[in-house]
Amino acid sequence: MVGRTVVLTGASSGIGGAAARALSALGAEIAIVGRNPERTAKTAKELGADAFVADYGRLAEVRSLASDLLARYPRIHVLANNAGGMQNTRTFTADRNERTFQESHLAGFLLTDLILPRIVETAKTAPKGSVRIIQTASVAARGGRISLDDLDSQRGPWLGGWRAYSNVKLANILFIKELARRIAGTGVEAYSFHPGFVRTSFGAGGWMMSAIDFLTHGNYGISPEQGAEPLIRLIAAAEIDSPSGTYFDRLLPDGSTSAQADDAVFAKKLWRASQERVDTARS
Repeated sequence: MVGRTVVLTGASSGIGGAAARALSALGAEIAIVGRNPERTAKTAKELGADAFVADYGRLAEVRSLASDLLARYPRIHVLANNAGGMQNTRTFTADRNERTFQESHLAGFLLTDLILPRIVETAKTAPKGSVRIIQTASVAARGGRISLDDLDSQRGPWLGGWRAYSNVKLANILFIKELARRIAGTGVEAYSFHPGFVRTSFGAGGWMMSAIDFLTHGNYGISPEQGAEPLIRLIAAAEIDSPSGTYFDRLLPDGSTSAQADDAVFAKKLWRASQERVDTARS
């Protein structure tokens, strides 16, 4: 990873923090992006990296983040969209989007859109296969079913946020598949992955995670370091023997997901709908 610049969001803790430490040890220059200023600064200081703070609940901050990244890095080899989460109650952002949908899909979509020209330019002179966009998705996408007229999940029960979370993880997979189609031939690759069921603060306070924690006495899931393994490998591997756009279930390509994930026409429609939401429509 020496000589490669990696923008890693959600990097101040959890699998993002574990990946940042491993990639830094491999020699990468890491841009540590997080929401919490203290944790983000602490992680960046530990690794001798740059810290960037952005609240994904405000798209204006995502735009500022993109400007700061472009000003700081003349070359960007990898963008890892790892930020996001699940909301225990239905809430909306300052941009009037349902929070899960914005923080786990729209914000990463917008950041990718804004810095993609720099990533494509980097690929022109970088070794083949070394420039990538990685998206953290989830096996929860199996239960997803997206309706373009209900992207904010306002219809039906909230179910502790799981329905909206399943839909947004499906959106992550569709985003990467459509992105891969759009950037074909540029030298940039795109992949999404499921990290596994990881023991982090994810879903803290929600009834389902609380029940799992109680029933297992806190001994559930894999460690953040184990969960970070697919992310680290997808970023650092010299070569990935699967086509751009592939969704990995941990280290296995072509993971099982919703049938809607294979709908290329719908992926284009979701892309256009996402563009409209972030006001960056392009042909």
